Amino acid sequence: MLSHLHIQSYALISELDIDFKSGFSVITGETGAGKSIILGALNFVLGGRADTKSIYEGRDKCIIEAEFMDCELPDFSSDLLIRRELHANGRSRSFVNDELITQAELKQLATKLIDIHSQHQNLLMADSGFQLDVVDAIAFDKKNADLLTDYKSRYEAYMTTLDALREIRRKAKENKQNADYLHFQLERLQNANLTDGEMEMLEQEQYTLSHAEQIKEALLTASELIDGEQTGAVALVHQTRLDSVAPRLAERLQAVEIELRDINAEALQIADSTEADPAKLEETENRISLLTDLMRKHDKKSVSELIQLRDDLQKQCEEIDNYDEQIAELEKRLESEQNSLDKAANLLTDSRKAVKQDICATLSRNLQNLGMPHAKFDIAVTTADDYTERGKDIVQFLFAANLGQTLRPVGDIASGGEISRIMLCIKSLIASQRGLPTIIFDEIDTGISGEVASQTGMIMRSMAEKRQIIAITHLPQIAAAADTQYKVYKADTDLHTETHISKLQDEERVKEIAMMLSGKMETEASLQTARQLLSRLKQYDIE
Repeated sequence: MLSHLHIQSYALISELDIDFKSGFSVITGETGAGKSIILGALNFVLGGRADTKSIYEGRDKCIIEAEFMDCELPDFSSDLLIRRELHANGRSRSFVNDELITQAELKQLATKLIDIHSQHQNLLMADSGFQLDVVDAIAFDKKNADLLTDYKSRYEAYMTTLDALREIRRKAKENKQNADYLHFQLERLQNANLTDGEMEMLEQEQYTLSHAEQIKEALLTASELIDGEQTGAVALVHQTRLDSVAPRLAERLQAVEIELRDINAEALQIADSTEADPAKLEETENRISLLTDLMRKHDKKSVSELIQLRDDLQKQCEEIDNYDEQIAELEKRLESEQNSLDKAANLLTDSRKAVKQDICATLSRNLQNLGMPHAKFDIAVTTADDYTERGKDIVQFLFAANLGQTLRPVGDIASGGEISRIMLCIKSLIASQRGLPTIIFDEIDTGISGEVASQTGMIMRSMAEKRQIIAITHLPQIAAAADTQYKVYKADTDLHTETHISKLQDEERVKEIAMMLSGKMETEASLQTARQLLSRLKQYDIE
């Protein structure tokens, strides 16, 4: 349960401490006194949105701390201290028992500690997703809580296969339209017998064949200069005698002579093999023309890029040829996963329908206790057109407030006051199932008054027998039903108007409830009525 709330430098609060008790507590005060500020601070410390405008004017940060007692949570001690800081630069930090925690982790932890029901949540009553959440909260107890988890796992597998099948069908339809053209391109590239580096060799060969006579003549001239009988370089080097005067130079000249003879031999060999061959030249030029045409056609710059294109086309064509096989395999897998998904969905449906009667009976009975003697409540569970993340069920709450009235969707027929009462009954039912330690109601009493308000207070008091209930209210009947009452009020200092809160003692409660009954000034009649309301509460406890 929430045992203490410390607020420092938040909105109109300079510093404030509240000790909360178990059972049923109410927070009252005039409109604008700051009840919403306290609730906002609690929302913030539980992971809500941070807004630097909430920092007390003139301060550089605000600090909110919430203490919880008797927590039964794994990985945590029984007492928790949650602290959250917001700095003027927008940076916020969260701590649990002085250990840093992320905002996401804090939000997850908060869902296990407290439920804050604000007035705008009544709008959820018409939302089919919320209605399904309510049924699931009752249906998925500890014995079958894994039903939805199991279904979601199968649903994800089914959707993954379905997406893969849709994609492969799309590719098959798209590529099969171009299949003939792709195969034609591949066949042409395959028939070209491409070899990496081939173009460079062909261009060299083309040059040689085109200039055969010039090349041969140049080689023979070089041979004559190297190894002519009298004036060739070999003869001149051979005639040089340095053995006795410079033996090392003589060795080098000998090596030069050997190298020159080798160069001459290779030049003669090349010259001997270099002959004009028009047919070979034509063949080479045709090959160059073919490769050039392929590169231009496919916008490639080299034969190696053509080879890569050929390999890509081959892979693409193989995929096209295998589409039918892939589609058949995926269809078979999808059918198996759909059967499995159907079974999981049916188990979900069965679990929801199993609690439908109890939910309707409990809500109808509680609504009758809240001033709607002819109230009827039903839940329609129908089948959706397709699978969703939550199964195949569409849940719709049906409601009739008056005798002889046809059951209709609750969002279409219920008034604001009726929706408030329905929501209170739903929260009471969920709380008893989930075992949530603390519930806060923020003006859930909209649209009710008189005896209905008294019954609402008694329901909250009954809920508080097993958990902590805190209600922010303007109704004296609900305030009188509480074990503990706090009053929020504003007070002026020299520089600021500040929000404060105080726990009311017995006579202070009488006066506060009297003021709630009559307005700002209590009267003798309102004081007597306030005492009667509180006395009625004591009689209720005795009974």
